[in-house]
Amino acid sequence: MATTKPMQLKWLFLASLLNNTGSSLLWPLITVYVHDNLHESLTVAGIVMFFVSLSMMAGNYCGGWLFDHWQPYKAAAATVLVATAAAIALIFWHGWPLFAVLLCIISFADGSSMTIINAYGAAVSTRSTRYVFNALYMALNVGVVIGTLLVGVLLPISATLTFTVTAVAYLVFTLVTLLTFNVPVQKAKKSAAAHAGGQSSAAGIHLVYALCLCLVMVYLSYALWETVMAVRITDMGIPFFAYSLLWTMNGAIIVIFQPFMPNLAKVMKLRTQIEVGIAIFAFSFVVLTFARSFALFALSFVILTVGEMTGIPAVPAYIAKLTDPKETGKYQGMPNIAMSIGRAIGPFCGGVVIDQFNYEVLFLAAFALIAVTLAYAAGYARKNFGR
Repeated sequence: MATTKPMQLKWLFLASLLNNTGSSLLWPLITVYVHDNLHESLTVAGIVMFFVSLSMMAGNYCGGWLFDHWQPYKAAAATVLVATAAAIALIFWHGWPLFAVLLCIISFADGSSMTIINAYGAAVSTRSTRYVFNALYMALNVGVVIGTLLVGVLLPISATLTFTVTAVAYLVFTLVTLLTFNVPVQKAKKSAAAHAGGQSSAAGIHLVYALCLCLVMVYLSYALWETVMAVRITDMGIPFFAYSLLWTMNGAIIVIFQPFMPNLAKVMKLRTQIEVGIAIFAFSFVVLTFARSFALFALSFVILTVGEMTGIPAVPAYIAKLTDPKETGKYQGMPNIAMSIGRAIGPFCGGVVIDQFNYEVLFLAAFALIAVTLAYAAGYARKNFGR
């Protein structure tokens, strides 16, 4: 039976933290485990990663549909139970090809859970939408930091131990979901952009799609740091340890400074925060074209991190304002889908550009793609929703 209390942000924060800790215990080891432990080719490992990304995108969409068309609590419970069951199965059956199948199931359930958590976040009535999504973004990053640190320690000891700890994280995630998510979903007031008939306005939907296209370009560019930049930095004679240190720095900056981001509400509108943040993110790739030393690589990554934590958490909060509450699940899934698409195609696009041209052209192309899509979204927003 549902309680009469509204959804509390602390439980959403904990659920997101556990979800991302569990998933971050798995995705960093996929390529290494498929190649080194299962003795499959790197091509096969890449195919596995591709299908894991597709599963995540399908889950993002499915989670939103379930939230809108089914009971939110049942949708949340079903998806986390599927992920947990697959994670437990992974402890006992992690040979080929069952490992890949179970990963896709977990990724699908994770994608659903992420969208459902965001949809619950849009319905939190005790805090501003801006504050809620900033907190959820911090939970995501803390979970990624914890998960990636743990997998680095656990995998050299035993793959089975890694999968066991992953299953424990999902079990706790299941308990949190079952015990705290059975609450009435308090729908926010309908935005000025929505029609009275329960549908989001055409202008609002168009802007959502424009923002999501921009997010595709942002995460296509972000994926370059996760893939080809390791080669770029080591080719410059900088040790791989320094590259991994950049990610530690990225996580530390977000964890330390993200709690202060809601204070931006005092000086800029939500839409302005998105535009400023993504513009800073794009500028980091201009700096990257001149990077020949670790100091400049670090400077570029710090600029990227500042732009990331300023602009990205504000996108789902702004989408919640643009769309009708009855379609919360559908439109809260779209930013996650956009991120997954960008991450899926980024490494391939990066490889093609490097093979045909060079790194400098790749970085300038990344800047241009983000800048053009951001300019279109910003111009459309000003034309249809004023300054």
